[in-house]
Amino acid sequence: MIEVEDLRKVYYQGEIEVPALRGVDFTIEDGEFVSIMGPSGSGKSTMMHVLGCLHKATGGKYWLDGVDVGELDDDELALIRNRKLGFVFQQFNLLARRTALENVELPLIYSGISRRERKDRAGGVLADVGLGHRLEHWPNELSGGQKQRVAIARALVNEPSLLLADEPTGNLDTDTGSEIMEIFQDLNSQGHTVVLVTHEPHIARYADRILHLRDGQLEDDEVVEHV
Repeated sequence: MIEVEDLRKVYYQGEIEVPALRGVDFTIEDGEFVSIMGPSGSGKSTMMHVLGCLHKATGGKYWLDGVDVGELDDDELALIRNRKLGFVFQQFNLLARRTALENVELPLIYSGISRRERKDRAGGVLADVGLGHRLEHWPNELSGGQKQRVAIARALVNEPSLLLADEPTGNLDTDTGSEIMEIFQDLNSQGHTVVLVTHEPHIARYADRILHLRDGQLEDDEVVEHV
């Protein structure tokens, strides 16, 4: 599903180069659940942006499902993001003036799907994450955990090849965070490839592998032993 080779990313502050990724190599197979972990400044958020086709790497190679991402133009990258990737963020990123159902429908609008099918598919994925009884609720009527379930449903509605989650439990209490991570485990058991960024060790260990980043380099590739 993912292969990165000598991946590098440099940001510029004026004329000063700030390297964020310094030659990273790894592969992620279809159907894996992988966490990317590291302290602040380790490059994990940059890695998520590159894997999500939000930023282009400065050097090296990134293949997504066999496609050389570095060779794609902006329109092709937008198509990849809409068709192949599902995103879940720490801040939920829900539209306040849209119901839960309407928030989940949004990615389908850009795919040219009929209104009836949009509603059916959005309602189905909301039911799958335990929110079939909250379809018409506004975001301000939902708890943090419920908002994140809506965000997960929105990420899933286009049936993406890869689900990317950036600190998805960062705004949640411990118990709610555990519930959300169990949803990701369930999705992975159903065949979804999941890549998650976190700085919390107990959250990272819900995955089957942990890629440890430090100072923009891969420090360790750890296999998690689940009891």
